Amino acid sequence: MTVRTRGGIHLAAHLPGGGGLIARTGSYEGPRTGSYEGPRTRSYEGPPNDPYEGPRTDFASFEHLARTAERGLFDFLLLTESPRPREHRGTTHDPGVVGHPEPLTVLHGLAAVTGRLGLAAAVGAGSDESYGLARRLATLDHLSGGRAAWATVTSRDTVPGEDLRRDGAPDPADRRRGGSRPTRTTEAALARSAEFVERARELWESCPPEGVPRASARRGRRVDVAGEFGVPRSPQGHPVIIHADGSGGGREFAASTAEVVITRHRTPQAGREFRADMERRLATYGRAPGDLKIMPAVTVVLGDTAAEARERAADIRRQGISEGDLTVAPREIRGAGLSSYDLDGPLPEAYGPPSYVGTPEAVAAELDAFVTAGAADGFVLVPRPAPGGLDEFVDRVVPLLQERGAFRTEYTGTTLRSHLGSARPLWKG
Repeated sequence: MTVRTRGGIHLAAHLPGGGGLIARTGSYEGPRTGSYEGPRTRSYEGPPNDPYEGPRTDFASFEHLARTAERGLFDFLLLTESPRPREHRGTTHDPGVVGHPEPLTVLHGLAAVTGRLGLAAAVGAGSDESYGLARRLATLDHLSGGRAAWATVTSRDTVPGEDLRRDGAPDPADRRRGGSRPTRTTEAALARSAEFVERARELWESCPPEGVPRASARRGRRVDVAGEFGVPRSPQGHPVIIHADGSGGGREFAASTAEVVITRHRTPQAGREFRADMERRLATYGRAPGDLKIMPAVTVVLGDTAAEARERAADIRRQGISEGDLTVAPREIRGAGLSSYDLDGPLPEAYGPPSYVGTPEAVAAELDAFVTAGAADGFVLVPRPAPGGLDEFVDRVVPLLQERGAFRTEYTGTTLRSHLGSARPLWKG
């Protein structure tokens, strides 16, 4: 078992889009009412003017979120988007998707207003072309000075971007019987993602340090690429790979490919068991335990007292049920064994990432204890309420973690890999 060191907690922030990499956050995705309306603590009121007020395409909101994460010395900010609304019986029931800008485009803008924060985008292998996506990610990595990350997305749902198939058609086995629209099993989605990442890395490696592009051509089962790749290597070599999937196939993918894996473990024991399993898998690929950072996705709700925090958490969960959830969620709740819960009440905590609810002192102690126990390397914070909860966490919890010696007091490097403590990949030629 890997021994955890003091001052080594890693923190990241995740702002979900319409569906997101980490489902069921309980964050409010309905009409924008201002992130500081609704539940507050008595002693913390947040900024005097709501920095998130306005349309979802307002860049100022993303800028404030990124600057807050950087002020809190976070490793990275993860933006996700669901390219297609969820469907149920032929009807679209996910209006929350509409109005979210494309993550990579937003991150290019954020690169200009931040200097150290890692910038991660969740993009599915089924929603883009390998060459185009590899080039856009490498461009972000180069222009940001080595701060880009790619969160690979695998889904069993209908493949978004099904009309963009210039780099290989879906496997016949991935098609619905009697229809032309492709659907993916978890195994097929993981297989495509693995090949997609492999092709992207080959393209990133095809441009030598001196920056003279070389031709690259590779035909695979699912992904084909050909052409010269002229984007030079960034200060961190190439973008960091993030993965979020705790299934058996997802663990194998993370062990072979990823540098960060996002999990949903609720107890230290579950986290330690996951770590032990991942360390065994890493060894089969010749990788060391420290080559993969384990970061559970968590939500945090703060209060001046434990009772106030619980009251805020219940209020936030009630706000987190969208019109789409009311239509689609009952089917998912039955499948998840949650049919005994009141559909008119808030979703139970089990229906989302683990949640830390309490005073800032209590939450800081719990986060520190979880990492010290060897259950994780850090956390991906899903702000609650979204997105203004990040301001409160940075202002009230981060200083306490620093006082405990559990979190950095300054950035010691300029690239995302330096924040993660990962080595820069050598050019293989």
